[in-house]
Amino acid sequence: MHDTPPSVPDFTSWPSFPFEGDLQVKHLDAPVEVEPPRKGEGAQECAACGAPDDAYIWVGERWRVRAMDRPTGLPMVLILEARSHLDLGDLPNLLAAELGVMTVRLERAIRSLDGVARVHVNRWGDGSAHLHLWFLARPYGRLQLRGTFLSLWDSILPPISEEQWRENLALVAAWLADFGGRPLAEPPRIQWQAPSSIAAQSSAPAPVEDDTIGVIEAAEEIPEPVGGEDAAAPSTDKPTGEPGHH
Repeated sequence: MHDTPPSVPDFTSWPSFPFEGDLQVKHLDAPVEVEPPRKGEGAQECAACGAPDDAYIWVGERWRVRAMDRPTGLPMVLILEARSHLDLGDLPNLLAAELGVMTVRLERAIRSLDGVARVHVNRWGDGSAHLHLWFLARPYGRLQLRGTFLSLWDSILPPISEEQWRENLALVAAWLADFGGRPLAEPPRIQWQAPSSIAAQSSAPAPVEDDTIGVIEAAEEIPEPVGGEDAAAPSTDKPTGEPGHH
C-alpha cells in the first residue's frame, strides 16, 4: 500500500482551486503514537480564557466574537467563542442550543454587509482546545471563491481597506447587540482635513501595506511543530466533494 497517491487529486482541476502549474503530493508521515496536546489543553495556558473583553468586537454573557488583528482578504472573517473553556462535544444542553442560535445570528449579521454573497461556517478542532467557530464571508460575484478553498483565498487576496474593515466590524457588532450583549467595535472616525493637506497627501507615494494574517496563518489554527520545523503542518480537515456543495 502506497502512502502517497500516484497523481494529484481531482480537486486540483476545480475552478475554485487557487493554484496552477505542476503540483506534487507530499509523502505522508508515519503516525505518532501519542498526539501532542492542543493549545489550552492540559497544563497549557488558554489564550481565549485569558483574553479581556476589549479584545473582541461583541461580548455577551456566554459568548464572544472576535476578529483578526488587521484587515483580511475576504470582506469579513470572524470567530465565535464560548466564554467557558469547553470543546464542541463538551457543551451542556443550554450552550449547545445557544450555539445554534448564535451561529444563525452571526451568519445573518455578516451576510447583511454590502458585497457579501455567502458566509462559510467552519470548525477545525486541531488548533485550540477552546471551542471556536470561523465565519468567512465570500465576496458577491466572486464565483471562483465558492466552496472548499475560501480560507486559502483569504490569504491570497489583497486586504480590504482599514476603513471598510472597521465599518464592517461595527455593523456586525451593532447587529448582534440588537439581541443583547455589548458591541465593542466602533466605526472609523472621520478625519477632517483642510483641502491643501488632502492635495499634499494625494501627491505623496502610497504607503507599503504590512503583511496580513489570514485564516490559515492564524495562530490558534496552527499546531505546534513536533520534532522540528517541518514535522507538522496546519490541519486542513475540511470536507471534500464536488465544488459548490459545502
